[in-house]
Amino acid sequence: MDFIPTPLILSCSDVFSHLIAHLANLSFAEGCFPSCFKSALVTPLLKKPDLDTSNLSNFRPISNLNNISKILERLFLTRIKKHITSSPNFSPYQSAYREGYSTETALLHTLDDIFSSIDNGKACLSLCLDLSAAFDTIDHQLLLSRLTKSFGVSGTALNWLASYLCDRNQQVGIGTVRSESTDCTTGVPQGSVLGPLLFTIFTSPISRIANHFGVQLQQYADDTQLHIALSHTCQSGKLKLEECLSSMYAWFCFNGLAINPNKSEAILFGSRQRLCSLPSLSSIDLAGTAVPLSDTVKTLGVTLDSNRTYQTFVNLVTITSGQYVISGRL
Repeated sequence: MDFIPTPLILSCSDVFSHLIAHLANLSFAEGCFPSCFKSALVTPLLKKPDLDTSNLSNFRPISNLNNISKILERLFLTRIKKHITSSPNFSPYQSAYREGYSTETALLHTLDDIFSSIDNGKACLSLCLDLSAAFDTIDHQLLLSRLTKSFGVSGTALNWLASYLCDRNQQVGIGTVRSESTDCTTGVPQGSVLGPLLFTIFTSPISRIANHFGVQLQQYADDTQLHIALSHTCQSGKLKLEECLSSMYAWFCFNGLAINPNKSEAILFGSRQRLCSLPSLSSIDLAGTAVPLSDTVKTLGVTLDSNRTYQTFVNLVTITSGQYVISGRL
């Protein structure tokens, strides 16, 4: 995709910096993204090593884009990011593309909620939602409308984003073989610079749904977790979480996205005594599908277990390339 190799741009940066700056200024002034940069070569990557390679839904379609295209995206991002993230309509529970927020702070926030519930003598019921092809099904007109009405983006900036989204195409490449090119009428490219921010803009309203039902929410791009504290009578908290899930499921469907109940995971955290006192709780209802409670869930690269021993996670990280390392401390 790079008709000008990246090493050449880096080695001759004194020349290319002026050319790229001139191109960027023209693009931003006219509100037009160059059409020659709207093609992507998709490389399918297996989501998890142990998944069935014959099932195409187990692959993540990563878009390889032109290097200059990504430079233009990053320049645009530096101009718009502060405006978006400072808006009151940007989800306060979204950790992607915010200064001082990261996967680390997202995990700390989640663990703090879990441990606070346990310290108060309660259990914590948590659900990790799986969204089906989330980046690929975003409706462009709905996204542009949300940018205007919720985030106040208009004029040349909105025209530039509309130009960036429209008339894109892609082809799949495996080794030296490539498919025929096909038009992309929905979605934002995975592997792009702007894609995650545009996705978080699109899904920001779900934070209001969680607040309405009193459910804790934590997001990092499309990684979405919901959790609620349960007292000794767990049914009210469980029902509240299921009502929240029902509303979120309807919102996602209305906006062209889909929650995959079969790949979503649920877990109950608590002390051993508290977990033994909740034997009747075995699953959560999500859109008519019972999501069974698991002993472990993986979120943002960390495996959490219901007893909070982290033994499963420690076992995974202490084996690297077939070599064992001492794990006296984590």
